[in-house]
Amino acid sequence: MVNAGDTAWVMMSTALVLLMVPGLALFYGGMVRRKNLIATVMQSFIIMGIVGVQWVLWGYTLAFGPDIGNVIGGLDYLGLNGVGMDAGPYADNIPHLSFMMFQGMFAIITPALITGAFAERIKFSALIVFVLLWSTLVYAPVAHWVWGGGWIGDMSFIGLEGGALDFAGGNVVHITSGVGALAAALVFGKRIGFGSEPMQPNNLVLVVLGASLLWFGWFGFNAGSALAADGLAASAFVVTNTAAAAGALSWMAISWIVDKKPSVLGAASGAIAGLVAITPAAGFVEAMPAILIGVGAGVFSYAAVQLRHRWNLDDSLDVWAVHGISGTWGGIAVGLFATAALGGVEGLWQGNGGQLVNQIVAILGTWIWAFAITYVILKVLDAVMGIRVTEEEEEVGLDVSQHGEAAYIP
Repeated sequence: MVNAGDTAWVMMSTALVLLMVPGLALFYGGMVRRKNLIATVMQSFIIMGIVGVQWVLWGYTLAFGPDIGNVIGGLDYLGLNGVGMDAGPYADNIPHLSFMMFQGMFAIITPALITGAFAERIKFSALIVFVLLWSTLVYAPVAHWVWGGGWIGDMSFIGLEGGALDFAGGNVVHITSGVGALAAALVFGKRIGFGSEPMQPNNLVLVVLGASLLWFGWFGFNAGSALAADGLAASAFVVTNTAAAAGALSWMAISWIVDKKPSVLGAASGAIAGLVAITPAAGFVEAMPAILIGVGAGVFSYAAVQLRHRWNLDDSLDVWAVHGISGTWGGIAVGLFATAALGGVEGLWQGNGGQLVNQIVAILGTWIWAFAITYVILKVLDAVMGIRVTEEEEEVGLDVSQHGEAAYIP
């Protein structure tokens, strides 16, 4: 039976997750150079429009339609056919429409995350086509694998008991976007002047404001994934804040030790890394493990940034280092720290090594799919329409060359 309180909480959580998109726009916008601020903000904003329509037309049914071969959803919900005000197959306490819309916010923010990999050099026309293809071919299948009845939720066909756990999108949101970002950085290549010219953030105040909005919205992201206003939502709320705090402290501490100054950008990035890592684990771990998960996220993502520099790879805003690596760590952490008192499944620390195996298999499958399909999409688009602006347009900046507007008037 549809419950009014649960419905109200899920609708509020849906709005909180949508707020994360403008938060991401500010976070990314502050990190690019001033000549690309408007273009970067526009990328996140317009994805709310692109995926907002795509999800209704065909995205939702591919992710949550009746299972076809443990791989993809059927077309039963095409154009939201049969998705109404009564409870649906995935939650009997909220309207099917509410569940659809909540999941739609995840579908919106995920391709917005990947834009940080090719910031300052993608053609706007190419972005539109890429988002449509990527949301259809990468996001929807992985969402189905995890939450829609696909193979990650049930691994019996490969001889494993049960499936992998992903409470709010470690595989679905963060590994797909983070690993996709790695593929995108390789296809796009480096920005002009990368490694030889300064490319500092244009406005750290925007970065901190954006990170704060992301932190705020993440409560809807994680606690909302309980799909009810109950104790599990409260637990997810607590561990979300705890991991974010630990991540901010750990990255800041590392930067203080290494660079002799506590970095503002580092603290903000650490908070996001902690939030990413706790996402798959939020409904399965308690507060003490959440501290370890947040600290680990700050350490591992910081190390990944240093590795990216050593590789001379231009993932402009470190999407792979933060989302790919911390998302992977969070998925592994579920296998380490899950407690039966919450999700009914024990992790390695309670003697169940099988769950850790399931988590690793799911992570490897997601890594391979996200990297390969993103790489192919971009290669095909580059051959058909070109994905990168000209050198002259890049030098001028995407604000003027793509939109004819500027963030700052001289």
